[in-house]
Amino acid sequence: MSDPELLTYQPIAVALPAPAEEAAPAIVDLPQPDLGAGLPLMAALSLRASTREFSSATLAPTTLGELLWAAGGVNRPVTGGRTAPSAHAFNEIDIYVALPDGVYRYDPVLHRLLLKRSIDARNLTGYQDFVGAAPLDLVYVVRSSRLQSMPKPLRETFSAVAAGAIAQNVALYCASAGLGCVVRGWINHRLLADALSLNEDELPILAQTVGMPVAHAGGAHA
Repeated sequence: MSDPELLTYQPIAVALPAPAEEAAPAIVDLPQPDLGAGLPLMAALSLRASTREFSSATLAPTTLGELLWAAGGVNRPVTGGRTAPSAHAFNEIDIYVALPDGVYRYDPVLHRLLLKRSIDARNLTGYQDFVGAAPLDLVYVVRSSRLQSMPKPLRETFSAVAAGAIAQNVALYCASAGLGCVVRGWINHRLLADALSLNEDELPILAQTVGMPVAHAGGAHA
């Protein structure tokens, strides 16, 4: 897709969530990341790009575990520090994972997925035509109840910064692992909140599609 086409891109109609392709387990324990794997940082930065054409190939459990740990896993067990920064360690962003067999919330402390709903909600994570075709869509949800001690005028900005840091971690991991991804702010907040069974203090603010890029695809990169 060329730059002019992107500027005039018309959204597709958001479809209703589909039944899960398979029975979804309530808890998915993820493999621990291989901290010696991947490209050097500068090499990963040189490969970072946005992808909008994806294969439907499923990600391996090892890859999913490393992806989510890179996104916002615990990298300092003694203090509970995460791979992505958060002001005052509020950790107000929860990572939701939309897979063909269900919607999960990532538990960074125990490094596992917790089932929220047994539906395929990938197509609800955005208006673009690729969101329901890629094997995985991440949704970044701000939980405002964790920000009660922060002045209200700062909450939106700090939450956006925290979500952006997570998205960049994902982008760099994808570049290192040969995956494609694209971060998206064009989402239907109400429909997505319903699909994720969110509480009143929770709001989806950003989404990111991840998958294997179509080989030699001519899609636009940014």
